[in-house]
Amino acid sequence: MTNTIKIILSILFIVCLLKMPYSYYVFVRTMALVGFVLLAYISYTRNEIKSVVAYIFLAILFQPIYKIALGRVLWNIIDVILAIILITTVLMDKKQEK
Repeated sequence: MTNTIKIILSILFIVCLLKMPYSYYVFVRTMALVGFVLLAYISYTRNEIKSVVAYIFLAILFQPIYKIALGRVLWNIIDVILAIILITTVLMDKKQEK
């Protein structure tokens, strides 16, 4: 389930690089909040405290209630970096399963 959440979030973040309507970015922020909270909870059940802290930080960063204005360029950089990190962790998880 964690890999599915990570892949969906990565796709949403990459699509943010395109010129989209404002409502899409609000949708992404909401989905990122939900996704990162779920990932934090799953990490908590696995006793992965560092991951819990990272996911909670990301949930706060992306929460749609109080927008953090970083500018489009900086948000695009954050989106790309997070997409790369999330996909990398998915690939590492699949490699460890084998």
